[in-house]
Amino acid sequence: QAQLVESGGGLVQAGGSLRLSCDASGRPFSRNAMAWFRQAPGKERVFVAVIMWSSGSTLYADSVKGRFTISRDNAKNTVNLQMNSLKPEDTAVYYCAAGRGWLYTGVELYDYWGQGTQVTVSA
Repeated sequence: QAQLVESGGGLVQAGGSLRLSCDASGRPFSRNAMAWFRQAPGKERVFVAVIMWSSGSTLYADSVKGRFTISRDNAKNTVNLQMNSLKPEDTAVYYCAAGRGWLYTGVELYDYWGQGTQVTVSA
């Protein structure tokens, strides 16, 4: 069930930046963990980053650490993913997700998802 709405995807050259946003107004208050996952063609959906809505604590996949930053805007009820120094291997559909628990990285632990937004990084 799509309760979240992503925006901000697009086409960018390697080394460039994009900022993704997730409208989280559709999530229940019990879903305190907000995460970004991505899925490349023919591959599994994998964890990118997570932020705890209440505390702001974050966790990143090793592949994006130091390049991506996850944040939340309480006033706008959005979660953002700032992506810098993009590489062709970052090309994927990016999904926003909401779930219970503390900094979980497993897909199965998230039960509210957006429809996804395409990010394409050209070499």
